Amino acid sequence: MTDSLQPDLVDIAHGASRLQLAPQLGGRLLSWRIGDETVIHWPEGADWSNVPRVRGGNPLLFPFLGRHRVDGRIGEWRDAQGVVRTLPMHGFARDLPFACEVDADGHGVRMTLTDTETTRTQYPFAFRFEAAYRLADTHTLEVTLSTANLGDAPLPYYAGHHFYFALPHTLRGETTLELPPTERRRQLEDGSIGAPEAGAVRYKLDDRLIHDRFHCLQGIPATPVRLDCPALRRRIEIDLDCEGSVPWYAVTTWTEADNSDFYCVEPWLGLPDAIHNGLGLRWLEPGRVESATLVIRVAELD
Repeated sequence: MTDSLQPDLVDIAHGASRLQLAPQLGGRLLSWRIGDETVIHWPEGADWSNVPRVRGGNPLLFPFLGRHRVDGRIGEWRDAQGVVRTLPMHGFARDLPFACEVDADGHGVRMTLTDTETTRTQYPFAFRFEAAYRLADTHTLEVTLSTANLGDAPLPYYAGHHFYFALPHTLRGETTLELPPTERRRQLEDGSIGAPEAGAVRYKLDDRLIHDRFHCLQGIPATPVRLDCPALRRRIEIDLDCEGSVPWYAVTTWTEADNSDFYCVEPWLGLPDAIHNGLGLRWLEPGRVESATLVIRVAELD
Protein backbone atom coordinates (compact mmCIF):
# COMPACT_ATOMS: atom_id res chain seq x y z
CA MET A 1 0.00 0.00 0.00
CA THR A 2 1.20 3.51 -0.81
CA ASP A 3 -0.43 6.88 -0.18
CA SER A 4 -0.34 7.46 -3.94
CA LEU A 5 -3.20 4.97 -4.24
CA GLN A 6 -5.43 7.06 -1.98
CA PRO A 7 -8.40 8.36 -3.99
CA ASP A 8 -9.96 11.80 -3.93
CA LEU A 9 -11.96 12.01 -0.71
CA VAL A 10 -15.01 14.09 0.17
CA ASP A 11 -15.23 15.89 3.49
CA ILE A 12 -18.57 16.86 5.02
CA ALA A 13 -18.62 19.01 8.14
CA HIS A 14 -21.02 20.60 10.61
CA GLY A 15 -19.27 22.43 13.42
CA ALA A 16 -16.79 20.03 15.05
CA SER A 17 -18.37 17.04 13.30
CA ARG A 18 -16.67 15.67 10.19
CA LEU A 19 -17.42 12.85 7.76
CA GLN A 20 -14.92 11.56 5.24
CA LEU A 21 -16.13 9.57 2.25
CA ALA A 22 -14.72 7.87 -0.85
CA PRO A 23 -17.44 7.94 -3.56
CA GLN A 24 -15.21 6.26 -6.14
CA LEU A 25 -14.58 3.33 -3.80
CA GLY A 26 -18.03 1.90 -3.27
CA GLY A 27 -19.60 5.10 -1.96
CA ARG A 28 -17.80 4.29 1.26
CA LEU A 29 -18.21 6.37 4.39
CA LEU A 30 -14.70 6.08 5.79
CA SER A 31 -14.94 7.84 9.13
CA TRP A 32 -16.94 10.09 11.42
CA ARG A 33 -15.18 12.22 13.97
CA ILE A 34 -16.59 14.75 16.45
CA GLY A 35 -13.69 16.88 17.55
CA ASP A 36 -11.05 14.46 18.82
CA GLU A 37 -13.58 11.65 19.26
CA THR A 38 -13.78 8.85 16.69
CA VAL A 39 -17.31 7.50 16.18
CA ILE A 40 -16.85 5.44 12.99
CA HIS A 41 -13.57 3.52 12.84
CA TRP A 42 -11.12 3.68 9.93
CA PRO A 43 -7.77 1.90 10.35
CA GLU A 44 -4.41 3.56 10.01
CA GLY A 45 -2.47 2.16 7.06
CA ALA A 46 -5.62 1.10 5.20
CA ASP A 47 -4.94 -0.75 1.95
CA TRP A 48 -6.26 1.66 -0.66
CA SER A 49 -5.77 -0.97 -3.36
CA ASN A 50 -8.41 -3.19 -1.73
CA VAL A 51 -10.81 -0.89 0.11
CA PRO A 52 -13.81 -3.28 -0.12
CA ARG A 53 -11.96 -5.60 2.27
CA VAL A 54 -10.82 -2.92 4.73
CA ARG A 55 -12.37 -3.31 8.18
CA GLY A 56 -13.77 0.15 8.76
CA GLY A 57 -16.22 2.84 7.76
CA ASN A 58 -19.60 1.82 6.41
CA PRO A 59 -19.62 -0.47 3.37
CA LEU A 60 -22.89 -0.24 1.42
CA LEU A 61 -24.58 -3.62 0.97
CA PHE A 62 -26.62 -3.83 -2.26
CA PRO A 63 -28.47 -5.39 -4.05
CA PHE A 64 -28.24 -8.36 -1.65
CA LEU A 65 -26.44 -8.58 1.67
CA GLY A 66 -24.66 -11.44 3.41
CA ARG A 67 -23.98 -14.83 1.86
CA HIS A 68 -26.22 -16.38 -0.77
CA ARG A 69 -25.59 -19.75 -2.34
CA VAL A 70 -26.84 -22.32 -4.82
CA ASP A 71 -26.19 -26.02 -4.15
CA GLY A 72 -23.65 -25.06 -1.50
CA ARG A 73 -21.73 -22.65 -3.74
CA ILE A 74 -21.35 -19.27 -2.01
CA GLY A 75 -21.73 -16.21 -4.25
CA GLU A 76 -24.44 -17.61 -6.53
CA TRP A 77 -28.18 -17.03 -6.73
CA ARG A 78 -31.03 -18.41 -8.82
CA ASP A 79 -33.41 -15.96 -10.49
CA ALA A 80 -37.13 -16.43 -11.12
CA GLN A 81 -36.42 -18.09 -14.48
CA GLY A 82 -34.08 -20.60 -12.87
CA VAL A 83 -30.90 -18.99 -14.20
CA VAL A 84 -27.98 -19.25 -11.75
CA ARG A 85 -25.93 -16.06 -11.56
CA THR A 86 -22.79 -15.05 -9.69
CA LEU A 87 -22.96 -12.13 -7.27
CA PRO A 88 -20.36 -11.46 -4.55
CA MET A 89 -21.15 -11.61 -0.85
CA HIS A 90 -22.85 -8.37 0.24
CA GLY A 91 -23.48 -7.49 -3.42
CA PHE A 92 -21.44 -5.41 -5.85
CA ALA A 93 -22.12 -1.84 -4.64
CA ARG A 94 -19.12 -1.74 -2.31
CA ASP A 95 -16.82 -2.54 -5.25
CA LEU A 96 -18.07 0.12 -7.68
CA PRO A 97 -17.67 3.89 -8.17
CA PHE A 98 -20.57 6.16 -7.24
CA ALA A 99 -21.42 9.56 -8.68
CA CYS A 100 -21.35 12.23 -5.98
CA GLU A 101 -23.13 15.51 -5.25
CA VAL A 102 -22.43 17.59 -2.13
CA ASP A 103 -25.28 19.59 -0.60
CA ALA A 104 -25.03 23.34 -1.12
CA ASP A 105 -24.44 24.00 2.59
CA GLY A 106 -21.67 21.39 2.81
CA HIS A 107 -23.49 19.41 5.51
CA GLY A 108 -24.52 16.45 3.36
CA VAL A 109 -23.73 14.34 0.33
CA ARG A 110 -25.61 12.09 -2.09
CA MET A 111 -23.84 9.24 -3.85
CA THR A 112 -25.49 7.34 -6.69
CA LEU A 113 -24.92 4.03 -8.46
CA THR A 114 -26.81 2.94 -11.59
CA ASP A 115 -26.82 -0.31 -13.51
CA THR A 116 -24.31 -1.10 -16.25
CA GLU A 117 -23.80 -3.89 -18.72
CA THR A 118 -21.53 -5.54 -16.17
CA THR A 119 -23.97 -5.33 -13.25
CA ARG A 120 -26.78 -6.71 -15.42
CA THR A 121 -24.87 -9.98 -15.92
CA GLN A 122 -24.92 -10.47 -12.14
CA TYR A 123 -28.25 -8.80 -11.44
CA PRO A 124 -30.43 -8.33 -14.55
CA PHE A 125 -32.29 -5.21 -13.46
CA ALA A 126 -32.22 -1.50 -14.25
CA PHE A 127 -31.84 0.43 -11.01
CA ARG A 128 -30.64 3.57 -9.25
CA PHE A 129 -29.20 3.10 -5.76
CA GLU A 130 -28.45 6.18 -3.70
CA ALA A 131 -26.82 6.69 -0.31
CA ALA A 132 -27.37 10.07 1.34
CA TYR A 133 -25.50 11.20 4.45
CA ARG A 134 -26.34 14.45 6.22
CA LEU A 135 -25.07 15.98 9.45
CA ALA A 136 -28.23 17.51 10.94
CA ASP A 137 -26.08 18.98 13.71
CA THR A 138 -22.75 18.27 15.37
CA HIS A 139 -23.95 15.04 17.00
CA THR A 140 -26.63 13.80 14.59
CA LEU A 141 -26.14 11.91 11.34
CA GLU A 142 -29.07 11.14 9.03
CA VAL A 143 -28.59 8.30 6.53
CA THR A 144 -30.95 7.24 3.73
CA LEU A 145 -30.61 4.40 1.25
CA SER A 146 -32.92 4.81 -1.74
CA THR A 147 -33.60 2.23 -4.45
CA ALA A 148 -35.40 3.01 -7.71
CA ASN A 149 -36.63 0.45 -10.21
CA LEU A 150 -35.86 1.89 -13.66
CA GLY A 151 -36.89 -1.24 -15.53
CA ASP A 152 -40.14 -2.89 -16.58
CA ALA A 153 -40.10 -5.91 -14.25
CA PRO A 154 -40.32 -6.20 -10.44
CA LEU A 155 -36.89 -5.81 -8.84
CA PRO A 156 -35.80 -7.93 -5.85
CA TYR A 157 -33.42 -6.43 -3.31
CA TYR A 158 -32.45 -6.25 0.36
CA ALA A 159 -29.89 -3.60 1.21
CA GLY A 160 -28.10 -2.70 4.41
CA HIS A 161 -25.32 -1.01 6.34
CA HIS A 162 -22.11 -2.31 7.92
CA PHE A 163 -21.19 0.42 10.44
CA TYR A 164 -17.84 -0.11 12.17
CA PHE A 165 -18.21 1.76 15.46
CA ALA A 166 -14.93 2.62 17.14
CA LEU A 167 -14.52 0.81 20.46
CA PRO A 168 -11.34 -0.38 22.20
CA HIS A 169 -11.63 -4.15 22.50
CA THR A 170 -10.76 -3.94 26.21
CA LEU A 171 -14.03 -2.08 26.83
CA ARG A 172 -16.44 -4.62 25.36
CA GLY A 173 -17.23 -6.16 28.72
CA GLU A 174 -18.48 -2.85 30.09
CA THR A 175 -20.26 -1.66 26.94
CA THR A 176 -23.95 -2.50 26.61
CA LEU A 177 -26.26 -2.90 23.63
CA GLU A 178 -29.95 -2.20 24.15
CA LEU A 179 -32.50 -3.28 21.57
CA PRO A 180 -36.24 -2.93 20.99
CA PRO A 181 -38.16 -6.25 20.97
CA THR A 182 -36.35 -8.76 18.74
CA GLU A 183 -35.89 -12.42 17.93
CA ARG A 184 -32.30 -13.62 17.67
CA ARG A 185 -31.21 -15.76 14.69
CA ARG A 186 -28.02 -16.86 12.95
CA GLN A 187 -26.90 -18.37 9.65
CA LEU A 188 -25.97 -22.04 9.87
CA GLU A 189 -23.04 -23.75 8.13
CA ASP A 190 -25.25 -24.92 5.26
CA GLY A 191 -26.44 -21.36 4.63
CA SER A 192 -29.90 -21.77 6.12
CA ILE A 193 -31.18 -19.46 8.84
CA GLY A 194 -31.52 -21.04 12.27
CA ALA A 195 -34.73 -21.07 14.29
CA PRO A 196 -35.55 -17.85 16.15
CA GLU A 197 -34.73 -17.51 19.83
CA ALA A 198 -36.14 -15.00 22.28
CA GLY A 199 -34.06 -11.84 22.13
CA ALA A 200 -32.95 -9.97 25.23
CA VAL A 201 -33.42 -6.27 25.84
CA ARG A 202 -29.78 -5.74 26.86
CA TYR A 203 -26.45 -7.44 26.15
CA LYS A 204 -22.83 -6.78 26.91
CA LEU A 205 -20.64 -6.71 23.82
CA ASP A 206 -18.43 -9.55 25.07
CA ASP A 207 -21.50 -11.83 25.15
CA ARG A 208 -20.92 -14.65 22.65
CA LEU A 209 -24.69 -14.89 22.14
CA ILE A 210 -24.58 -11.81 19.93
CA HIS A 211 -21.45 -12.54 17.91
CA ASP A 212 -22.52 -12.78 14.25
CA ARG A 213 -26.21 -12.70 15.13
CA PHE A 214 -29.31 -11.22 13.51
CA HIS A 215 -31.71 -9.42 15.85
CA CYS A 216 -34.96 -9.51 13.90
CA LEU A 217 -37.21 -6.60 14.80
CA GLN A 218 -40.70 -7.38 16.06
CA GLY A 219 -42.79 -4.60 14.59
CA ILE A 220 -41.86 -0.92 14.35
CA PRO A 221 -39.14 -0.24 16.93
CA ALA A 222 -40.55 2.13 19.57
CA THR A 223 -37.09 2.69 21.07
CA PRO A 224 -33.73 3.18 19.38
CA VAL A 225 -30.85 0.75 19.31
CA ARG A 226 -28.46 2.02 21.97
CA LEU A 227 -24.74 1.49 22.61
CA ASP A 228 -23.55 2.74 26.01
CA CYS A 229 -19.86 2.86 26.92
CA PRO A 230 -19.42 4.42 30.39
CA ALA A 231 -15.61 4.34 30.14
CA LEU A 232 -15.80 6.65 27.11
CA ARG A 233 -18.81 8.53 28.54
CA ARG A 234 -20.45 7.85 25.18
CA ARG A 235 -23.94 6.85 24.10
CA ILE A 236 -24.76 6.06 20.47
CA GLU A 237 -28.41 5.78 19.49
CA ILE A 238 -29.63 4.43 16.16
CA ASP A 239 -33.23 5.44 15.50
CA LEU A 240 -34.85 3.06 13.02
CA ASP A 241 -38.36 4.53 13.22
CA CYS A 242 -38.12 7.39 10.71
CA GLU A 243 -40.95 8.98 8.77
CA GLY A 244 -41.21 7.78 5.18
CA SER A 245 -38.84 4.85 5.68
CA VAL A 246 -39.58 1.27 4.71
CA PRO A 247 -39.31 -1.00 7.78
CA TRP A 248 -35.91 -2.28 8.78
CA TYR A 249 -35.90 -6.05 9.18
CA ALA A 250 -32.97 -6.76 11.51
CA VAL A 251 -29.91 -5.41 13.27
CA THR A 252 -26.80 -7.55 12.93
CA THR A 253 -24.00 -7.57 15.51
CA TRP A 254 -20.48 -8.69 14.60
CA THR A 255 -16.79 -8.08 15.15
CA GLU A 256 -13.77 -9.71 13.58
CA ALA A 257 -11.59 -10.81 16.49
CA ASP A 258 -11.14 -10.54 20.24
CA ASN A 259 -8.61 -7.74 19.75
CA SER A 260 -10.48 -5.74 17.09
CA ASP A 261 -10.95 -2.13 18.18
CA PHE A 262 -14.37 -1.85 16.57
CA TYR A 263 -17.81 -3.36 16.92
CA CYS A 264 -20.30 -3.54 14.05
CA VAL A 265 -23.98 -2.75 14.52
CA GLU A 266 -25.64 -3.16 11.13
CA PRO A 267 -29.25 -2.26 10.25
CA TRP A 268 -30.43 -4.56 7.43
CA LEU A 269 -33.56 -4.74 5.27
CA GLY A 270 -33.39 -8.55 5.10
CA LEU A 271 -31.40 -11.59 6.14
CA PRO A 272 -28.68 -13.40 4.17
CA ASP A 273 -29.96 -15.52 1.28
CA ALA A 274 -33.33 -13.74 1.38
CA ILE A 275 -33.49 -14.11 -2.41
CA HIS A 276 -34.08 -17.81 -1.72
CA ASN A 277 -35.50 -17.94 1.82
CA GLY A 278 -37.67 -14.81 1.56
CA LEU A 279 -36.69 -13.41 4.98
CA GLY A 280 -36.92 -9.68 4.33
CA LEU A 281 -36.79 -9.92 0.54
CA ARG A 282 -38.31 -6.80 -0.99
CA TRP A 283 -39.89 -6.57 -4.45
CA LEU A 284 -39.94 -3.12 -5.99
CA GLU A 285 -42.42 -2.50 -8.80
CA PRO A 286 -41.37 -0.76 -12.04
CA GLY A 287 -41.13 3.02 -11.68
CA ARG A 288 -41.21 2.91 -7.89
CA VAL A 289 -38.69 4.26 -5.38
CA GLU A 290 -38.22 3.09 -1.78
CA SER A 291 -36.11 4.67 0.93
CA ALA A 292 -34.75 3.24 4.19
CA THR A 293 -33.75 5.93 6.67
CA LEU A 294 -32.06 5.91 10.06
CA VAL A 295 -30.64 8.54 12.39
CA ILE A 296 -27.52 8.12 14.52
CA ARG A 297 -27.11 10.36 17.57
CA VAL A 298 -24.04 10.61 19.76
CA ALA A 299 -24.44 11.85 23.33
CA GLU A 300 -22.31 12.16 26.44
CA LEU A 301 -23.15 9.88 29.35
CA ASP A 302 -23.32 11.44 32.81
